[in-house]
Amino acid sequence: MNQSLSLLRREQLRISKFLRDCSKNLNLKQGMQVHAAVVKMGFWSDLIISNDLVDMYCKCKRVDKAYDVFDKMLERNVVSWTALICGCLHNDAEGALSLLCEMSSSDVRPNEYTFSASFKACGLLGMPEKGMQVHGLCVKEAGYQWFSVVGNSIVDMYAKCRRIGDAIQAFDELGMKNLIAWNTIIAGYTSLSDSKSSIALFKDMQKNGIVPDEFTFTSILKACSISGDISWGTQIHAALIARGFPVSDLTALIGALLDLYVRCGYLVEAHKLFDYIEDRSVISWASLVLGYAQEGYFMEALDVLRQLSESNIQVDSYTLSALISVFADFAFLEQGKQLHAYSIKVPSGLELEVGNSIADLYHKSGLMEEAERFFSEMPLKNRVSYTVMITGYGKYGLGKEAVILFNQMLSEKIKPDRITYLAILSACSHSGLVKECEEYFSELCNDRWIKAEVEHYSCMVDLLGRAGRLTEAKKLIESMPMKPNIGVWQTLLSACKVHGDLELGKEVGKVILELDGDNPVNYVLMSNLYANAGYWKECQQLREAVRKKGLRKEAGQSWVEVEKEVHFFYGGDDRHPLTVKIHEKLKEMERRLKEEWGYSQEVRFAMHDVEEESKEENLRVHSEKLAIGLALLCHERDENCKVIRVFKNLRVCGDCHDFIKGLSKVLDKVFIVRDANRFHKFQDGVCSCGDYWRRIEQEREERRGDDMVGRRGKRSEVEEEEEFGGKSGRPYDQEGRVGVLVRFNERSRLFEGIENYRVMIFESNPQAFVVRNRWDADVLFFVAQGKGTVSLVYTDTLTGESFNIE
Repeated sequence: MNQSLSLLRREQLRISKFLRDCSKNLNLKQGMQVHAAVVKMGFWSDLIISNDLVDMYCKCKRVDKAYDVFDKMLERNVVSWTALICGCLHNDAEGALSLLCEMSSSDVRPNEYTFSASFKACGLLGMPEKGMQVHGLCVKEAGYQWFSVVGNSIVDMYAKCRRIGDAIQAFDELGMKNLIAWNTIIAGYTSLSDSKSSIALFKDMQKNGIVPDEFTFTSILKACSISGDISWGTQIHAALIARGFPVSDLTALIGALLDLYVRCGYLVEAHKLFDYIEDRSVISWASLVLGYAQEGYFMEALDVLRQLSESNIQVDSYTLSALISVFADFAFLEQGKQLHAYSIKVPSGLELEVGNSIADLYHKSGLMEEAERFFSEMPLKNRVSYTVMITGYGKYGLGKEAVILFNQMLSEKIKPDRITYLAILSACSHSGLVKECEEYFSELCNDRWIKAEVEHYSCMVDLLGRAGRLTEAKKLIESMPMKPNIGVWQTLLSACKVHGDLELGKEVGKVILELDGDNPVNYVLMSNLYANAGYWKECQQLREAVRKKGLRKEAGQSWVEVEKEVHFFYGGDDRHPLTVKIHEKLKEMERRLKEEWGYSQEVRFAMHDVEEESKEENLRVHSEKLAIGLALLCHERDENCKVIRVFKNLRVCGDCHDFIKGLSKVLDKVFIVRDANRFHKFQDGVCSCGDYWRRIEQEREERRGDDMVGRRGKRSEVEEEEEFGGKSGRPYDQEGRVGVLVRFNERSRLFEGIENYRVMIFESNPQAFVVRNRWDADVLFFVAQGKGTVSLVYTDTLTGESFNIE
């Protein structure tokens, strides 16, 4: 009897050891065979073997199988719960925390490893509130926070949740600060891009007698990469060599060194270091591939990737996903398709993160239908998958589709996180879905686990601004529980410009310039506000301020892919070898659009202080037009080219928007343009954005026109005379709705003293001028009769009525 029990026990131990070997070697196939044998032999109820099965399935990333074993267990101990919690960390961190709550309500108490895994889950989710709750439970459960494994996890959790103050407090409360504790806090500062603090802690650590290891040096090298401090980085490199570190054998360390040289633009040195490595890991290859791609050397990146594929090293999912993401950001479709084809051939291409990157690639490259098809065929989907597609729908102005997909995600029991909420709020805002956006924002604010951040409030400000509810938008900003950042105020200022609210715009602009007076974007926004209102003097003052400060705004850049080659253009760019032919093609298109579609160039989108003809030339050399001109030139004999895709780093201006709309109608082609905010799909003379900004301007123009007709009927002849030729020299009302002619300056050929009007001079008749007010609702046509004498012909564009004013 005893001998039989001894044999049975030995068999159990043998099975348990075999399962642990399967876990260690990630051998799922053999592990499942052992599982079948366990059931057949009747060992399925054994606690130790069941725990080993749960651990094996978790480490082999089959958490669903681990749950099956766990649910059938007749008895569970702390090892059972902890193994399953650890298994959930990779793909279901919220599930890990749910298990902790379930465990707390059972008879089994968590230990230090349970808490450590739970803190990691909070850090992965970026939810400090949940982390604080687990921290409280940890303190309550016999003071587990004093265990080094738990204390280090607490520091790491707060750092990953961007609560560096709480992380430092937890670090200071640690009794004995071991090497892992120092590495954790240094890595925390590095992850927040606070290189200065990381390096300061690195110095303090050595003063306290702690010898840095490869993880310490890896974090410090990353800190130098982030700050671009090549000097400190090379000193660290020298110290590693002096201390005899086997740099080439430590994959993370050599990867950090490569990343340092790559990020700092030292690609030659990076390649030399890469050539020095004898046993190259996938991290080394990845660093060089991504370095070339991020620096814009895409052909070199693909060449290195080809070399990697020809080696015996298996490309991991991180490298593949990251490289696809780089091509997606630049919308390099052909290169992205090559990587998609490559991902089908390698095992890592089946990973979920690679699939998410491919869906992201297609929607960012203007192939939303292809992204939808790929998404529908994905065997597994997680929160990132849904978030990618919701973001894509938002960029295309397909708010209703985004709402349907968001609800589908909820029905699949997948909970949204802060990024998913940001995607759906942005999608609703771009599509003008006010009710839905307000409902989702309310849900977010009432969510116990997710905290609304400044970006979510910015979406609501954008929504209210688009709807013309500017006062509500301002009140929302003032009621925010956190300090508003510059982006929120910029959003409100843009809405003020669109709706012509100059007074509120001035107020918001003052706040913006106080917050950040060295950002050229803020001056451009204010300049656009004044220019849109016709206040050229104030506009010019802002320009002068920018010049004096030596500020430079990011240049507008567009690119187009033609025959698998990407061509870049800046505004006014004449470096392309086909520049002359591109201009000829654009002039031809302008002529056709004017004849067949009634297109007229929107000169208000050109510089106001140049001649009319120069304004048209200025508009013709906008970067997106140059890119389109090249595409039309190269595809003019290709009848199969029905879709042209152009990408721009800034927002498309109104004139280019109208120009491309007309082209889609006249040429019977589809133009897909991705700008900084969204996608515009131009087809048959219509844009997918619904001409939002144009609609707002037309509504404002109609309101202004009705107001002018009503006011004009109530004015006396004396008032008319004072307004147009009198000595008062002041506008008729505070908004400057009617201009004041003070004096004509013959030298500069401009009217001085006219506010809120644009002056256009006819080259054919230097004595004739057109003055448009900022709404373009009414036109004053001036004919100079002699020095100091002006007769005026007033034309009402709403009624077409004209009459002379003596």
